Amino acid sequence: MLSRVADSLYWMSRYLERAENTVRQLDVTMSLMLDTGGASDEMRWNRLMTALGKPPGLEWNGDLDALARSMIFDSLNRASITYCVNAARDNARQVREEISTEQWQRLNRLYHQMHSPHVQTQFRSNINDALASVLDGIHLFKGVSDTTMIHGQGWQFIRLGRYLERAYSTATLLEVYHLDLFHREQDHSGYQYLELVGLLRCCTSFEAYCQVYTADLSPDRILEFLLLNRDFPHAIRYSVDRVRDSIESIQRTGGRRPPEELTAGIGRLHAMLGYTTIGEIVAGNTAEFLHNIREQSMLIHELIYRYYVHYSIQSALTI
Repeated sequence: MLSRVADSLYWMSRYLERAENTVRQLDVTMSLMLDTGGASDEMRWNRLMTALGKPPGLEWNGDLDALARSMIFDSLNRASITYCVNAARDNARQVREEISTEQWQRLNRLYHQMHSPHVQTQFRSNINDALASVLDGIHLFKGVSDTTMIHGQGWQFIRLGRYLERAYSTATLLEVYHLDLFHREQDHSGYQYLELVGLLRCCTSFEAYCQVYTADLSPDRILEFLLLNRDFPHAIRYSVDRVRDSIESIQRTGGRRPPEELTAGIGRLHAMLGYTTIGEIVAGNTAEFLHNIREQSMLIHELIYRYYVHYSIQSALTI
């Protein structure tokens, strides 16, 4: 596969995953702000911004409506939902011949939805419905991608972008919540319970968590579920397993020997999650463990670029 095609498919998928993550976190944060008995609106907004990488120009000013509107519609802000959808569509347009007609139609429809006057009106009347319609568009695109594409190298690069972005964003979210909640003594006012429900909702995992642990929310169990569960699609362990599967599949179908550096990088991250217990993580430096996952994810991204996108002719011949 041409490196430019792999690059566009990879980033198309990452941008859509990023948009979905932003929609969920914004929706949950605005719902939590309705509770006036817990943390301040400023604290919750700042936590959201930290989880999204501290995008500039979105500092708390007391005007939630204006900030949320900017977070959704500001096409010049790289953290906004509209920017991510625009970038995903631009990447898809560059490889239009590599994706199905249904994929292009769904993504194009989502793009025009974000730029239509109707969605602005919907935002003013009911922001939850507006965000839900964006999520519906992203989910439809993902479903169409899995059912209308040959599951070859192109599809694997889409999956690679999706799950690497998801692992990184979930580790960032847990690291942000960790300082505020996971060392806090049991709060009988209900604040901690509400915030933990919010954390699970950010990862679409409340019902899945309850099926495994019941509705008794424990910070350690939530950390274990979102870090180490191998069956839940938004858990970091699951995402890393899928990244490893995609890399191995790309190597097999490409007929090239796996780059040792890339194999070692994904193997190291997989071992961190596969051979560690939650007791060991909690007994050690949990924040450092989560930060290490983020660093390893960034390293894998850099290695993917080195070997599949920006590689030289000489390195391609020796792999």
